[in-house]
Amino acid sequence: MGLITFFSPAVTLFCGLITLWVVKTITSYAKLRQFEGPRWTGISNWPHSLALLRHNCHEWYAEVNNKYGPIARVAPRVLITSDPEVWMHVNNKPGYKRSDWYYTAARIEHRKDNVFTQTDNAKHDRRRKQMAPGENLQLEGAIDERVQDFLDLIRAKYVSSDNDTVPMDLAKKVQYFTLDVISSVGLGSNFGMLESDRDVDNYLSSLEEGLSIGNTALAMGFSWITQAPFIGKYVAASPKDKNGFGKMMTACFQIVDGRAASKTDQRSDMLASFIRHGLSGDELRSEALEQILAGSDTTAGAIRGSLLHIMTNPRVYHKLQREIDDSVSNGLVPSEGIITTGQTKQLPYLQAVIREALRVWPPVANIFSRDVPPGGDTVIVDGESVFLPDGACIGYSAYSMHHSEKIYGKDAKVFRPERWFESDSTKLAGMVRTNELIFGYGKYRCLGKTVADIEIGKLIFELFRNFDLSLINPTRPWDVKNYLGLFAISDMWIQVIERNP
Repeated sequence: MGLITFFSPAVTLFCGLITLWVVKTITSYAKLRQFEGPRWTGISNWPHSLALLRHNCHEWYAEVNNKYGPIARVAPRVLITSDPEVWMHVNNKPGYKRSDWYYTAARIEHRKDNVFTQTDNAKHDRRRKQMAPGENLQLEGAIDERVQDFLDLIRAKYVSSDNDTVPMDLAKKVQYFTLDVISSVGLGSNFGMLESDRDVDNYLSSLEEGLSIGNTALAMGFSWITQAPFIGKYVAASPKDKNGFGKMMTACFQIVDGRAASKTDQRSDMLASFIRHGLSGDELRSEALEQILAGSDTTAGAIRGSLLHIMTNPRVYHKLQREIDDSVSNGLVPSEGIITTGQTKQLPYLQAVIREALRVWPPVANIFSRDVPPGGDTVIVDGESVFLPDGACIGYSAYSMHHSEKIYGKDAKVFRPERWFESDSTKLAGMVRTNELIFGYGKYRCLGKTVADIEIGKLIFELFRNFDLSLINPTRPWDVKNYLGLFAISDMWIQVIERNP
């Protein structure tokens, strides 16, 4: 009798918790029961978590939308859409906000937000206004210097010949390039990775390690620990750390603090603009760090994807190279020096190749989840009204949207730049409108798009003007993992032959 009495409070508590969980699960399931999805997604986060842990959630999201429709369920309260009109509506209508469950997990520092992770709409809009005027009067010149560094590195160490192959890991060199660019234009201080041909202070490996940890924490449901009021500061990344994001934070913060303290620095770069528009202290450090992390990884992914699809498509390769050679021979582009941004815009096939590569391989495949406003919202899907209840959130399926046969035609999965010369103006407008969503929409549009456009156009032109590139292992061109929507790409081994056009 005494034993029963002893255990009864614990049993009662346990039964109460189970009952509460069951009621919560049934309520959550019922709220979104009209939306189909893979088995168990209505009552468990585990199918979604497994996709994150397998590092291919972008492919899983596409499979879900392709099978269950343009709005489908991937977790008890999480929907995902492949419909561009729905996604534009969600990002444009007041009342929607970024979902804490995703964006808090994307924080780098303990309880500190940047313009990407901020979920409070008013605070986000205020910060974005401070950062939007991030002009850099020396932007193009700084990027030209880094492009030249890339060409010089190849010529110095990685040119192959008929008698000797010198393998080059293109994935690594491209990230050296983007890190050097963003440190130059964002901080006014070049990391010097291309010049030294090494991962200076292990920035690159630290970045990948930090993303891997963040992805695992989100998948396993314990990312909240890093933001907990007391224990979080001992778990989250810190400048005191010797690995992960900590090492990059240390280097970045030292540069930022030095620039902020200097009253005589006359440079006109993004960091200077942030300071002029009122950012200081922790806010300035956080935004500068975010520029380095996001600006290097996303652009590197875009360049790698573009180069891979060009190298594996001989027809496109030769057609692009012919346009490049003709632009030099007819005087559109000078034979010496780096091509200007204006000149890259006058090369239609180059622009089509870039647009198509970004479509086939979106460099960022985040879910970008948004909370539905209180009271719910109604969206139009294929001409019919669909109600989204409050308490739910809806995200973005990049692969399904940008590989849509409805928008791009039956060969939507094929890399075919010629589709961007579509004669049907209405169809082309819809394709362009959808393609632009790769860089976000409205107030969430990528602030670094201008820099990325310049980098991609210049580097692709100059690489194929000066060299011939080929994969060493075409059956396994690279290793790729999706961490929080960013692609960690490695082992992209190629051989480079000097050209004499």
